[in-house]
This record gives sequence, structure tokens and C-alpha cells, in this order.
Amino acid sequence: MSSMRHYDLIVIGSGPGGRRAAIQGAKFGRTVLVVEKGRRVGGVSVHTGTIPSKTLRETALNLSGWRERGFYGRSYRVKQDITAEDLRKRLHLTLDHEVEVLEHQFTRNSVQTLKGAAKFVDPNTIEVTLEDGAVHQYSAEKFILTVGSQPYRPSYVPFDGKTVFDSDDILDLQRMPKTLAVVGGGVIGVEYATIFSVLDVPITLIEARETVLDFVDQELVAELMHDLRDRGVVLRLGCTIKSVKRNKGGGCVIVMENGRVVRCDMILFAAGRTGATAALNLAAAGLEADSRGRLVVDSNTFQTAVPHIYAAGDVIGFPSLASTSMEQGRIAACHALGESAFEPPKFFPYGIYAVPEISTIGLTEEEVKAAGTPYEVGIARFRETSRGHIMGLDSGMMKMIVDLKTRRLLGVHIIGEGATELIHIGQAVLNLQGPLEYFVENTFNFPTLAEAYKIAALDAWNRMAPP
Repeated sequence: MSSMRHYDLIVIGSGPGGRRAAIQGAKFGRTVLVVEKGRRVGGVSVHTGTIPSKTLRETALNLSGWRERGFYGRSYRVKQDITAEDLRKRLHLTLDHEVEVLEHQFTRNSVQTLKGAAKFVDPNTIEVTLEDGAVHQYSAEKFILTVGSQPYRPSYVPFDGKTVFDSDDILDLQRMPKTLAVVGGGVIGVEYATIFSVLDVPITLIEARETVLDFVDQELVAELMHDLRDRGVVLRLGCTIKSVKRNKGGGCVIVMENGRVVRCDMILFAAGRTGATAALNLAAAGLEADSRGRLVVDSNTFQTAVPHIYAAGDVIGFPSLASTSMEQGRIAACHALGESAFEPPKFFPYGIYAVPEISTIGLTEEEVKAAGTPYEVGIARFRETSRGHIMGLDSGMMKMIVDLKTRRLLGVHIIGEGATELIHIGQAVLNLQGPLEYFVENTFNFPTLAEAYKIAALDAWNRMAPP
């Protein structure tokens, strides 16, 4: 074992939170070490999560001709026989680019990186086991844990990476499924179910709760489920799984507690994730994770119960977004190193890269009702816009919620093409506490989908008393 090196800050994990934390620390002139157990930097976001799934989505949309089917019919395809290799090819090109950019950022900012598995020896020291088996120790004044999460794999599911996949395995798919059952109606399950639906794979989506995406405004969820049923996706909601079996002759069988049976060629199990903390030896640092491997932190500083150790990203739980993880990592680094930092904004955009996209910010209608706030709602359908008609959109909507007393924007909820881009206009007005009149009085480029903001605003404004 070599002599121990000391750093101002050690970041464990190089995903979105770790990347931002490390670079922010380096920009403060501190010595920073990033430890990553994967073969390449980037973490879950680059290699098995955000970037791969969104690349897969874009590949599916392009090769299937999905965006043009409004004009040319449901049978229209850019490539008639889409293979698993077609999906993987673009994926590898994208991931290589992401890794190269991240490695350059670390080099440019003098952030040192180390590939190996880290665990705590004591609250200020970690031990890193390298790929060749060599073991080294490193100490630091401050630590930030951004180790991310991993798929939840219950013992009753016979994962094999060939017919029964988790959300990591599915990226190494060797052939296209004839039929696919997706277990889990959360973000990951819905995203993959809709992506494979675009590729004309028959899909059964299974969820134990009575609805999918239960944190999203339910009017948008209703729109999504209508769209899925219209595409032939079979929804099995309120169904708890009793058993999952692989057939010797091929295919799988899922038996529900209510007696219903789903037979399929392949299964994607995407019902939850756990924090990747098991190997960190947290007890040596004076920390303890919850039953799902997550750490509890202060919501403003991201400090754990041990004052010099911070955590950010998926490992601290909801919302588990790459975008929020980046900001959490940056803010954690500021507080850890005694530098000033802005407080996290109250509202942040949530993007779900299903087909269609969903993006939301602020309060849902259910939350506004529960708070007893008098409100009005404005709706715009994308097909009402000239841009939507030009694009051949026959679905998609924007929902705007406004406080009747203050006339301030309370929430914006969008489903449809470009939702994750459009949401940022609503984000700015909401966080700046802008009124409905902003959208009524200002001009939007024409023809654009952003014009939906004016349509939705006028829809609400016409039903409200004059200010």
C-alpha cells in the first residue's frame, strides 16, 4: 500500500452531480480527486441512464419515421427492418463523445481522476481498490458522495440479460423483442415502454398502482394513457406480480396476484432503483443509508449527518434527475468548501422522455386543490397552433394553472413534441413570480409551438375577472 495523498475535496462518483461538484471545487482553487469505479468516467447518467435512454429514444423516432406518420400514415417507416444493432450503433457514438467531453473538462480544470472502488476507512480516509488489485488510501478535508443508483432487482425475477432485463441490461439488447412486458409505471418504465412502442413492438405495461406517473398532473396522465391505448399498448394497472418465469422453449410468463397472466417474448423490469452505497462502508464514516441505500441530507446544503461529508444526485432520492443532480453537486461543493451559494429554486422542471414527451413545473391541479387556492386553468392543444399543423401533430397539449387572486402562474404542464424544451419559458415566469398577463401581452414567434403559451393564457384569461 502506497503512502497516503491528501486533497481538499474527494468526490466519489463522476455522474452529473460529481462532475459539477468536482469542477466547482477546482474553480475555487482547491485540490480535487474524483474516484469512479466504472471503466470510464460519466457515471450512470452517461453509461446506463439519461444519455443512453434518450439516445435510444431519438434513434427509434428517427428510424421509425414516427414524427412523419401524421402525414404519411401509421405504416410509414424510414427503415423497414430495424435491428438491435441499429439502436446500439448510435448509442456507442454518443457515449464516446460524452466521455471525451467530460475527460477534457476534468483535465482543463486540473481535476484528478482515479478508476477504482472506494470505501471509507474512517471519516476522513478512503481506500481505493484499482482494477489491477492495488490498494491505495486517500484522505480529504471534505467529501461529496455522488455514487448514483442501480436498478432494484428483486429475488423473484429471474434476470438473465437475454430475455429478462433491468434498465441497465436492456442497453445491450442483442435482438428486437417480438413482444415486451414492461414492469413499472414510473419514469423509466414509461420511457422504455413508449420507445419500444414507437418501434412497433407490442407492449404490455404492468404497474401495481392504479395509475402511472402518479406525481404528474393527472390530466396529462390521462392524455398519455389515452395515447398509449390508441397505439395498442396494453395497460395492466393495479396489478401486483405473483411470479415471473422463463419458459424453456423461449419467452416468459408473468402471473399476477389477481390471476391474470401476461405471456411475452421479453421482460423489462423497471420498478425502482436503489442507492449504490452498499460497498462504501458508510459505518466507518459514521453514516447509515436507508433501506433503499439512500442518504439523508439537508435540503439546502446537501450536508449529511457527518458535517464534512455531503451527498447529491440519485443517492439522496427524489427527484433523481440529471439536471437537478448537477445543481445539487455544485451547491454541495460551495457549502463544503465554505463558499457562497444560491439557494436551490423552489420549482424546477421535470422532464420525462417518453413518446410523447412530458415536462412539468410548479404545482399540479391536484396540489392546488389540496391547498385550497382559488385558481383557473388554461389549455392549448398543439393542433391549434400553425406550427403543430405544419409538423403534423394531432396530439399534445399545454396546461397552465393560475392563482385567481394574485394572477400569478402556479404551474405549467406539457405533453407532446418538444415539451422538455418548451417548459423553460414557464420556468422563468414561474420563478420570477410573473402574472398571467405576461403571456397575454407579449409576442411569440410565429409559427412556433411556444405560441401555445399565449393560447393557454388567453383561455384562462377569458374566464377570469379583469385585474
